[in-house]
Amino acid sequence: MSRLFLFLCVWLSLWSETVLGSILAIDYGADFIKASLMKPGQPFDVLLNRDSKRKIQSSVGWKKNDRLFGQDAANIAGRFPLDSFSSLKFLQAVPYESDAVSFYTSISTADVVKTERGTVGLRRSDGTEWTVEELIAMQFAYVRDLAESTAGEKVNDVIVTVPAYYTQFERDAVVDAIEIAGLRTLALINDGAAVAVNYAMTRSFPEPEYHVIYDAGASSIRATVVQFASVQSDPKSKSTTKDATQITIQGVGYDRQTGGTELDRRLRDIMVADFQKRYKRDITTDKRGMAKLWKEAGRIKAILSANTEAMATIESLAFDIDYKAKISRAEFEAASKDLKLRYAVPLLQALSNAGLRMDDINSVILTGGSSRTPMIQEAVKAAAGANKIAQNVNADEAAVLGAALHGAALSRQFKTKDIRIADIGPYDIQVSYQAEAKTPGARPRMINTLVFPAGSKTGTKKTLTFKRQDDFAVKLAYKTPPAPGFPTEFIEAEIVGVGEAIQNLTEAGATDPVIKATVMLSESGFASVRDAFVSGEFKDESITGKLKDFFGKGSSSSQPVDATTADVGTAEEEATESPSASSSAAETSATAVKPKEPIALEIEVKFPTIAPMSVKQKRAGRDKLLAVDAEESTKRKREEARNTLEGYLYKLRDLLSDESSESPFVKCSQSAERKALAEKTDETLAWLADYGDDADTIQYIDKRTALESLERPIVHRYKEIEEFPKALNNSQMWNWSARMFITEARTNLTRELETGAVGKYTKEELDELEKTLKEHETWLNEWVERQKSVKMNEDPVILSSEMRARAKVLENHLQKLVKKRVPKPPKKSTTSSTTTAKTAEEEETQTTGEASPRPAQDEHGHDEL
Repeated sequence: MSRLFLFLCVWLSLWSETVLGSILAIDYGADFIKASLMKPGQPFDVLLNRDSKRKIQSSVGWKKNDRLFGQDAANIAGRFPLDSFSSLKFLQAVPYESDAVSFYTSISTADVVKTERGTVGLRRSDGTEWTVEELIAMQFAYVRDLAESTAGEKVNDVIVTVPAYYTQFERDAVVDAIEIAGLRTLALINDGAAVAVNYAMTRSFPEPEYHVIYDAGASSIRATVVQFASVQSDPKSKSTTKDATQITIQGVGYDRQTGGTELDRRLRDIMVADFQKRYKRDITTDKRGMAKLWKEAGRIKAILSANTEAMATIESLAFDIDYKAKISRAEFEAASKDLKLRYAVPLLQALSNAGLRMDDINSVILTGGSSRTPMIQEAVKAAAGANKIAQNVNADEAAVLGAALHGAALSRQFKTKDIRIADIGPYDIQVSYQAEAKTPGARPRMINTLVFPAGSKTGTKKTLTFKRQDDFAVKLAYKTPPAPGFPTEFIEAEIVGVGEAIQNLTEAGATDPVIKATVMLSESGFASVRDAFVSGEFKDESITGKLKDFFGKGSSSSQPVDATTADVGTAEEEATESPSASSSAAETSATAVKPKEPIALEIEVKFPTIAPMSVKQKRAGRDKLLAVDAEESTKRKREEARNTLEGYLYKLRDLLSDESSESPFVKCSQSAERKALAEKTDETLAWLADYGDDADTIQYIDKRTALESLERPIVHRYKEIEEFPKALNNSQMWNWSARMFITEARTNLTRELETGAVGKYTKEELDELEKTLKEHETWLNEWVERQKSVKMNEDPVILSSEMRARAKVLENHLQKLVKKRVPKPPKKSTTSSTTTAKTAEEEETQTTGEASPRPAQDEHGHDEL
């Protein structure tokens, strides 16, 4: 699909007139970052980095005191292995003792440490420690700076892609990094759904279609079964089409441990084994050597995707040994044969979760950088059939473009195709709470209720009903560990104020008070306890209510439950779940009871296992990043000041060394001035050589200012010599224009006086203009004559700026007359009586100095009696 076609299909030049803003989309991968900027009136495309590349390596590092990003940060790993950090996606919110950390240490030379939250941080060679969230925040901030440079304005809102299998812990880590970077989270979108949006943008679906999006990335392999269908568009929406496209995620499958990075590790291990066999040296103890091998493994993998052999070449790999080796695709595939059996598993798993067969699928859409690897393609073709394989999206950019389009739809600022997403959660999420003891000293029991089974739609709510008398805690947890080493519990919500609220309702006449808590699975995949309240039923004491109660149609003790309610316990242990809207309808269905306003309860949220960063921790991280930014800004300004001074010194040295009499610099300067400037230049060059490395920005600026003060008179003369002819020509032009105007206007005035016509200009106005003209001509002639005797290396006696200012006075005077409107001629009287009345009126005015009131006239113009 051509990018131009995509541009034509997305109408991003139409936006709300009242709200304007840019949206940044980021596809954060283990190897590369892709970004896209949505700005009203700007072409929609992938964001380029400062090297005009369409993707940025997911790396940040330091070369001594200089922070680097992207390819520059990755390249220094061979020299500074403890100061280059890549593949950080593997460490997002993972417990320090988890398998993910062991895998990361097998592919990276970075030094990992344990944070106070039990997650992973990384330590630089100088001892500085950074959390993973802070390092990823640096990369987000770098991308934001690129976006702001392109947009020409501040960028605040961001939408980020995440794998569908990301847990609550990992999603929290992404949002924490976004906030530390100074951005605002518009949404998180699963990468499979993002690719689906991109796929649907230029297509229509008269009949429902099923496709599998097979995403082979660096960190993992994901498969997403998607249904595309057309539905009626909301007439109130800003859609560009009448029909909307409904994207429904039917099932997902994934393998966290199989991806492009694992293939790189296998290739690197081939070279490690070959080196140790040939040279009998253990290269694994040399961090620089291992970093060089890792970089080479990535290059070799790309070559073997298109060739059967590749030559590895690393100069001075380790122990002063230059390494060369030929690696074949067959050797590489043999070392990875155990992985080949796993490549199709996510595809089959996704189909199984969706309840579909391969025959139901229209195509398998390949995306992700590792989808180009031959052995992965072969495995997918074997499972799906070659005729099902589709490569009709950009493997690298489909996710970020789809995320950007979805972000535009969420913002309501852009007019795009109406595409709706119905995504799902991949894990069983249950609510756990301790049963209220029936008797004193009874053994406590935990009640577990499955509220969001795997495959539940995101953006849904469920209401839990509890019969309690005191405060209690509700825990949200995964039914099984979501990944090796990860805990199951992620939120503990303490519901506070139960006893007091129940007492207040009971005293008001309520019966059977219950606690209702709303649990939500958000569109971005976060589960939470949103609110809790106590409600009860009140007896209807009216005659109608009593009659209905008598006939059994209403009871204060009844507990209406609609069809969606599921009973999960009895008595104190009872908890029911239902959509909140249905629950509300059920509460009002019993006509013999009158609902009363429920009492809201306070919810105190705790994190029993891996906690997201606290506000204090995020603020501290943000301050650390700002401090680094400020230090780099100061350093950048210092380097700019030094470079500017050096360039200026070399320019002056070249000017002073040219002693040709035809040189403008020599013509406009005096020997004493050149001598003083030469001495100051030599002095500053000597200072720069001796003390320049330790100088600060102000010193560089002061040195340059001192030199400029000596050169300024010379530069001033040269500029005045250049500007003088232009200013003189401008002055003479206005003199000529004014003279021509006066001549013509006086001729017209004479003719008007002879004929009695009303003239546009008076004699006084023309005399005043002529006076201004003569003053300007006299001044100009006098000072031009004086300037003729001034030499080129002497200061001018008349400045071009003053010439323009005096010419401007004449110009304004002339323009005032030119723009003057012609006076309207006086109206002629139609009757003798009117003429007589006007004459009398004028005479009276001349006598008294003011006009007397005119008598009223009838409709024919005669004075009324």
